Amino acid sequence: MTGGGRRSARSRTKPSTDVNEDDDAFNKAKPISKLRRVKTKDHGTALRILNADLKIILGFGIIAALIIFFLVHHLISTAEEARRPRVVTPFPAPRIMDLPQFQGEHKESLYWGTYRPHVYFGIRARTPLSLVAGLMWLGVKDGRYFIRHICQDSDDLSTYGWTSHNGRDFGHQVLVDQDMTLATSFLKYKEDDSGYGGDWAVRINVQNQGWNDEMQKNVHLFFYLAEEDGNALSLGGDTLDIHENSLLASGLRTGIGEWQLHLKSKADLEVHYSGLRTPHIHNLSDLVQENLASQLIRFNRLQLPDIYQSSSNILVFQISGRIPLETDIVFVSGAGENSRVEERISNLAGVSLTNQLNKKQREFDVKFESCFQLADKLDSNSIHVGKAAIANMLGGIGYFYGQSKISIPKNSNVKSHDDFLLYWPAELYTAVPSRPFFPRGFLWDEGFHQLLIWRWDLHISLDIVGHWLDLINIDGWIPREQILGAEALSKVPAEFVLQHSSNGNPPTLFLVLRDLVNGIKKNKFTASESNDIISFLQQAFVRLEAWFQWFNTTQLGKDVGSYYWHGRDNLTIRELNPKTLSSGLDDYPRASHPTEDERHLDLRCWMLLAADCMNSVAELIWKENKPEKDYSSTSNLLSDFDTLNQMHFDHASGAYFDFGNHTEKVRLSWKENMIGNNYVNRELVREVLERPELKLVPHVGYVSLFPFMTRIIPSESWILEKQLDLISNRSILWTNYGLRSLAKTSSMYMKRNTEHDAPYWRGPIWMNMNYMILSSLRHYSLET
Repeated sequence: MTGGGRRSARSRTKPSTDVNEDDDAFNKAKPISKLRRVKTKDHGTALRILNADLKIILGFGIIAALIIFFLVHHLISTAEEARRPRVVTPFPAPRIMDLPQFQGEHKESLYWGTYRPHVYFGIRARTPLSLVAGLMWLGVKDGRYFIRHICQDSDDLSTYGWTSHNGRDFGHQVLVDQDMTLATSFLKYKEDDSGYGGDWAVRINVQNQGWNDEMQKNVHLFFYLAEEDGNALSLGGDTLDIHENSLLASGLRTGIGEWQLHLKSKADLEVHYSGLRTPHIHNLSDLVQENLASQLIRFNRLQLPDIYQSSSNILVFQISGRIPLETDIVFVSGAGENSRVEERISNLAGVSLTNQLNKKQREFDVKFESCFQLADKLDSNSIHVGKAAIANMLGGIGYFYGQSKISIPKNSNVKSHDDFLLYWPAELYTAVPSRPFFPRGFLWDEGFHQLLIWRWDLHISLDIVGHWLDLINIDGWIPREQILGAEALSKVPAEFVLQHSSNGNPPTLFLVLRDLVNGIKKNKFTASESNDIISFLQQAFVRLEAWFQWFNTTQLGKDVGSYYWHGRDNLTIRELNPKTLSSGLDDYPRASHPTEDERHLDLRCWMLLAADCMNSVAELIWKENKPEKDYSSTSNLLSDFDTLNQMHFDHASGAYFDFGNHTEKVRLSWKENMIGNNYVNRELVREVLERPELKLVPHVGYVSLFPFMTRIIPSESWILEKQLDLISNRSILWTNYGLRSLAKTSSMYMKRNTEHDAPYWRGPIWMNMNYMILSSLRHYSLET
């Protein structure tokens, strides 16, 4: 377009110059007056015609140029799409997150948040390149300092987590590090003068029960700001005296405008800083530690150097003082002239902040009771645990942006210098299963998370589910583990980074969708909420269809109505039983020798849930024009009790099992290998003592209860009573704390799967499965 634009400019100026030259020559001539008047008139007419012709030609030229540009662009885009492997091609449908309900006030209200679950306390915006904030501190253990930042069990904090969090603009967290207790509070507030997303404040309160030595009487906090887009941050001053000037830092961002960060406290604080220039922030703990170590070695001072590197995009502020200590950190956006900055800072600090936090805490308590109505059912300790559960679920929601690494599909013609392809750049707003171990999105975990979150905040839940469904590729596949961005990648071992497009994950998002459809049918929602759910389902339906179809084609077994999880390793020599990571149940014992003959009971039941939910959604949103796919027929096939029993039921034990090529006579044995001349290496390797055969896999556990959980078993069947016997038998599944994942009678009970893999789904109790079992117990109790 640029080149065409320059040519058009020249074509416009050149005729104009010619006309002026003609006019000058004409004016210099001296004919008789009558003839001159005639010639002047004729020439003017010719000029107007010429100008008109030029405008028409120019207009056609511009239109033609635009048409050519768009045709070329379309051809290039089409060629690029044709070259792009299907596995990394987005699903060709309107994005769910483009719906009006996710724009405007809703989107702005969720802009800032505690969306960095992998750190003890972190703030960012829901935008790919954000201004990021966070907290570190120096913990004391055995007379030594240790930096605390990333959530990790090795820090030995006795407890940390949110005691209150509403998912939007308020949260309170308590962290106990040896004898020191930190409380962090987060508050967000929008004023007329605020920039996009509003202002926010952080209160940090530090108490200490141990006064044994001088190290425990002081605290060193490190609050930092980092610009992910690399833009420089401005320091409040070369020396920071918060009693003279509370400004720590300032800057400018598109949307939020000018911003300022202030520190307000009545405590006697010492503040130092370090300005850093780096493209990455995932290793910020190491950078701070290196700065402190250098200062200790050079000057014997445990403080940052008060040095600002040129164009620093990270500012770290060390806040030191005697315990007890309380300080407020205030971020104000839209901080230009006439924006009442001082007044807004005062409203988010000191007594005013205390009052607002107390008000938010009361609102949280009231909403908790309104949502779950537990006051008359549970004691105060149990309610306290319940509040912590919902608070940590909401406080653990994160925002991520990046590109998943996808393993190159087998038998594909894709050529790459690496062993992976990059998914398209994508954002994900999601809860996470574990802040220290799995602080990122996992597909099957998210369905369970949303069973809780939708009851608290419907629109946050829809937002999260929409983000996940927008990750579907053209084949209907969603990567099961979302490792987006450098911070997320830094927490993942290399062998788990690549996602495999042949492998699925339980479609648990249908659990929450089923709840929402049933809620509409039972008038649980307001008219506005019901409309939002229906518009969501209408936009999502084509993606849900693709997702269902992916499962119903790629995961099919050899027999009609059978399915099996892909991705098991049939060549392993180190695993006692090849893991089934795609099932979500990891090391739960399956057939000892993976083959295409397997029939996985849990996947069959998940497919029943999916088919039944798709049928319900179709009936709700397409009352007049139903889709071509008849999901009721699939649902009827998979809910057929006789077929289920023929494929998976063992009459002798009264239990349901997987089917596959199996032997029980497998063990791990130590094997010695000579390395070089002098070194012997010992490793645990798999040893098979008997030829496997096709049969039911005799391990009672969660998989056995899936027909019960999905309520396929008729209430009048004797098989239902057998399931209740299995559930209630203390020698099999029952404990005082929930049902075991695997029966004590199983040959695999609490056995390691490799030398380094402790039992995971071989006995430990999992809340999500227990919830599904309790839900079904209630269902059958109301039917009988």
